[in-house]
Amino acid sequence: MLKRTNIEERLKVYRNKTTNEDDVLKQVRAILKEDSAKNKAISKTLADPQEKEHNDFNFDLLESGKIYHINQIQKICIDYRLRFLSSKYFKGKFPQEAIYSIKKLEKEHKTTLNGFKIIAPSKLFKLENADDPLLFAPLGNDYFYLVHKWGNDLHPLRKLLVLPFRNFITLTILVLLVSWLLTLLMPIEMFTHEKNSSYFWILFFFMFKMVASITIFYGVALGKNFNYAIWKSKYFNA
Repeated sequence: MLKRTNIEERLKVYRNKTTNEDDVLKQVRAILKEDSAKNKAISKTLADPQEKEHNDFNFDLLESGKIYHINQIQKICIDYRLRFLSSKYFKGKFPQEAIYSIKKLEKEHKTTLNGFKIIAPSKLFKLENADDPLLFAPLGNDYFYLVHKWGNDLHPLRKLLVLPFRNFITLTILVLLVSWLLTLLMPIEMFTHEKNSSYFWILFFFMFKMVASITIFYGVALGKNFNYAIWKSKYFNA
């Protein structure tokens, strides 16, 4: 009868032909120590990156689908009311996968990355007073390379919900629509028994003034601003 092969024992034999257990333990300890030091260095850089306009990438190794121009980033931030800021303002926790992505890029391109920026909603940043992060590294000439994406996707209706805050025109249109609806819902008989269209427009005018006043008060009191004005601002009430 032939003895069954213990694959673990055979593996040990192969290993011991080239090295011993003490050497293996030292090598693994050294690798883990170096890896831990690298992780700490990357985390430190993310927490306080340099103001850097470009990194020394090997362009032959870059994925074209991950390269974005500042104008494209600006549009998505304005449409979805997001901010594009230095990673030092990010108050969330960077996942291990993001650290791994940075290490992988640095190893492939034989460089050290810096100048990281993030696209995310305002609530994910530590903003100075005055659901879907994307981490970027600058390429130069207003181009950025997507390093890693994590977290949950944005709400499917977010673009529609923040549309009124895109600019002054969209907000004015919303105020007019709300005023129109309120005027339609308000019984004109409460004010007059005459059926005249001029009364409707007078009531609409007063509704517009009321809604506009509330909107202005809300915007000023909470320090709100339009999407185009905040997408690169580090201030809460910019």
